[in-house]
Amino acid sequence: MIRKTWMKLSVLALAVSITLTACGGGNSGGNTADKSGSGKNGGAVQEETKKEVSFSIGYASGDPAGKKAISDVITKFMEENPNIKIKDLSETTSSAYLDWLKTKDAVGEFPDLVEMRDTELFANAGKIVELPTDLQDLFSTLPEVDGKVYNAPLTMTSPWGIIYSKKAYEEAGVAELPKSWDEFIGIQEKLKGNGISPLVVGGKDIFHMGFWVNKFLIDQVYVKDPDWNSKRTAKEVSFTDPNVVQAVTDYKELFQNYVDKGWLSTGDNQTASFLVTGKAAQLYSGPWMFTQIAEADPNFEFGFYVVPDREGKVNVVGLPTAGGWSLSTEASKDPDKTEAIKEFIRFFYKAENYAKYLETTNGIPSTKENIKYNATEQMQTVLDIMADPNVTKSLAINNWWGKNLIPPQFRNWYYKQLQELVVKNGDVLEYMKQADKEYDNQVKANSM
Repeated sequence: MIRKTWMKLSVLALAVSITLTACGGGNSGGNTADKSGSGKNGGAVQEETKKEVSFSIGYASGDPAGKKAISDVITKFMEENPNIKIKDLSETTSSAYLDWLKTKDAVGEFPDLVEMRDTELFANAGKIVELPTDLQDLFSTLPEVDGKVYNAPLTMTSPWGIIYSKKAYEEAGVAELPKSWDEFIGIQEKLKGNGISPLVVGGKDIFHMGFWVNKFLIDQVYVKDPDWNSKRTAKEVSFTDPNVVQAVTDYKELFQNYVDKGWLSTGDNQTASFLVTGKAAQLYSGPWMFTQIAEADPNFEFGFYVVPDREGKVNVVGLPTAGGWSLSTEASKDPDKTEAIKEFIRFFYKAENYAKYLETTNGIPSTKENIKYNATEQMQTVLDIMADPNVTKSLAINNWWGKNLIPPQFRNWYYKQLQELVVKNGDVLEYMKQADKEYDNQVKANSM
């Protein structure tokens, strides 16, 4: 359930002016002032001695631009707060972020401050605590899990769409953007006929599979039934139902006909180079890729649009999700550490810092008040899409929470099965029967 009404984003809807407590007396974090000679004659006053505190931080680092943006804030924070040391545990691996966090937990290195994407899972496991109430008023929308707020959202959910080479479109004779799925397929045929791979996919990284898979699931399933996951858990619907089979069939046909043949060995971090070097004409991803593409080739001209469904409707990932910065249960037991973490969170969302993060990641602000940053042509398109009341907002299969939460390991299993479906040219219906069986087994295992 959403705590506040989802509001339209304006063209400059970019958010927050947060005032940090001054560095003098009254700072939090267990600091004590040591003052002397404070008489009328202006005797010397010793500066406040701040207690040294340290905490660890962990976040998803698959996006190089996002990782650098957060790392820069951490560095700046420590420079301005030399008594607080932050140990950055984040690392770039081929593992899914959930698996990385579970590994960190298993070896006793669960971060004190953690970017949480599977909030309900870790909340139920007792690993994270509610977001301190004095931080909650910073944000415009805070999803609740079982009536509790656990996250400080890094950004609002960003839509996925086609990032395309303007040169490739021009050379293939594509004069207009598609107004339906059939028109989109027509563009793929033109690109293919012009001798270029229409689409690059970073299938080596399992999370990348979710972009296309969920595009079809949203169009065929979730926009019509947002509670499909809970109905699947109750066995009221099935992966073998016609709408799901159609979604997976569309996915399979797209991959077999229009995706670059090396997709299974291509990493997500290689996709930008495929575009700028002309190896592929398009990438289906989110606005966080804009910075990577611009850095790979500042002169590369590209655009962004959302692929319509068969009826010409535009549906995107765009509902708020229960995710963001969360405080670990262990860290919450230490008042000094808790106060230091709260200071960092306020610092992160301070206008000058948050604006740089948003500009680097092309993020949509989650805070109440507007932050202004220079939106690129492509990012302006994103903002317009999110502000359009005719665009249907939904979520990916694993981003729902509450009654619509799926078993935590199912997403990766499902994506891998769909990879195999393409590689082996499998039968969609048979693979969906396997999905039903696996889903039920995981639901049962999680309930034990």
